[in-house]
Amino acid sequence: MDYTVNNYQEMFLKRVLDTREQQAAALKCKDIIKYKTKTIISGPMLECEIYPIWKTSKKSIREKTRKESRKAQRNLNNKNAVKRVIRLINTNFNNNGIWGTFTYSDDKLPNSEDQAKKDMQNYIRRLKRYLNKNELGELKYIYVTEYSERKRVHHHIVMNFKDRETAEKLWKNGGRTQTRRLQPDDYGLEGMARYITKQKKDSKRYACSRNLEKPKVYEAYSKFTKRRAEKLALDENGAKEVFEKMYKNYVFNDIDIKYSDFVSGCYLYARMRNYMGDKNDKAKITRVYMAEEKHQTA
Repeated sequence: MDYTVNNYQEMFLKRVLDTREQQAAALKCKDIIKYKTKTIISGPMLECEIYPIWKTSKKSIREKTRKESRKAQRNLNNKNAVKRVIRLINTNFNNNGIWGTFTYSDDKLPNSEDQAKKDMQNYIRRLKRYLNKNELGELKYIYVTEYSERKRVHHHIVMNFKDRETAEKLWKNGGRTQTRRLQPDDYGLEGMARYITKQKKDSKRYACSRNLEKPKVYEAYSKFTKRRAEKLALDENGAKEVFEKMYKNYVFNDIDIKYSDFVSGCYLYARMRNYMGDKNDKAKITRVYMAEEKHQTA
C-alpha cells in the first residue's frame, strides 16, 4: 500500500541533523518508494513542496505520530491560515492597489467582534459605491481584524482601490488611518501579508471578497525521483540549477530542507519568482503544468 501523511509540513519540522552521515541515514529507507511534488502558483510566486510516499500501512505511521500534541496541530493550523492569506494576496494583488491600517477613536470603539465586523462591512460598502459611481471596476479585498494587548481593535486591509486619500476619508470611525502603496519584492507581497497576520491567535480572523482568484495547485508523482530528492537534500548548493531548469521563466529564491523524528526521508520546500511578469503567468504556466500534472483547486 502506498501511503503519505496529510500533515507532512508538521512532520518534518522536528529533527535537526548536523552531519552528512546522519542525513544520508535518514534518507535511506526501503519503505520510501517515491516522492510527491506539489507546485503552488500564486501570481508571480511559485512554491514547490516535495515529500516522500512510503510503502507501509496507515497504522504504522499513525503509531509513530500519535504523540503529536494538540498544540502542535493548532500551530500548524495557524501557519496554514497565514499561508492561505499570503497566497491569496500574491495571486490577486501586485502593485495594483494599496493596503491600509484603520483604528478607532475612543468614542467609537466596537463593543463586540460582531460590531467590528459590521464596521468593516460598512466601510467596504462605501468603497464599492465609490468605485461603482466612478465606473472604476469591481473591488477586490482581504482584511484582517486584530486586537492589541489592551483589547483595542484595528483592521488591516489589502485592496485594488488605488486612491489613498479617498480610502482614508471613507473610514468613518475616527482613530488613525494609514494607507500605503503595494510594493512587491522578490517574495511578492509576503512580507506585508505576514505583518498583517502576525498575531497567531487571530490568524483566522480574515475575510475576503468572493471575486478573488485562487492560487493554482498541481501535483505530480514522477517530477522528482527518490534518487533526485536524496541527492538534492545532501547538496542543496545545486538547488538553484535544478529548480530553474525544472520551472522555466522562474528565478530561484531559496530552499528549506527538513527531516523528521517520526518518519524517514526529507521534506524539500523551494520558493521562486516569475521574472517574465504577471502577463505570462496564466497562459504559459497553465499549459505547461496541465500537460504533466494533476490540477487541483486550492
